Amino acid sequence: MNKAAFKALYRSHYQPVLLLCRRLLSDTAEAEDATQEVFMRAYRRFDRYDPAQPFGAWVNTIASNYCIDILRRRKRLGALLVVTDDEPLDELAVDPAEGPAAGLISNFEAQAVTQAVNRLDDKYRIPIVLAYFAEASYEEIAHTLGVSRNHVGVLLLRGKQQLRRVLQEQQTTGASS
Repeated sequence: MNKAAFKALYRSHYQPVLLLCRRLLSDTAEAEDATQEVFMRAYRRFDRYDPAQPFGAWVNTIASNYCIDILRRRKRLGALLVVTDDEPLDELAVDPAEGPAAGLISNFEAQAVTQAVNRLDDKYRIPIVLAYFAEASYEEIAHTLGVSRNHVGVLLLRGKQQLRRVLQEQQTTGASS
């Protein structure tokens, strides 16, 4: 394997993988550790990578599976999923041409959605993060979670319903503060 080529792939895909791990795990430090482990696994398994397929999708699958394993271990240990991260995500940056007010509104809305997603039950948060933030297909999500494609659709529908309720709660709580 060409180490320089892998290094270039690492540089270009590190941030998206970190953001995926952070959304799945809801903890920056744990996500950073997970991201490093994901790339170590990708490096060790690089001979299994099909260059005809996008590297991003392949490494996101490794990241999703690894983070889901972490979440399963948490659940087995009885740990509650607690959101510990309130810092803004890099992806929330807006185009400066839109002006400072638009940037503040956009960042505020994105942070509200991020907080709401973090409050979802794991069974809904994971498919939503995979579908909308990692842009995984229903088939990829089904394979990752070990469920049918139809079940993925149900989980996404219920997850979006729960997300709407959480956002409405946040809006009501924020308005009464």
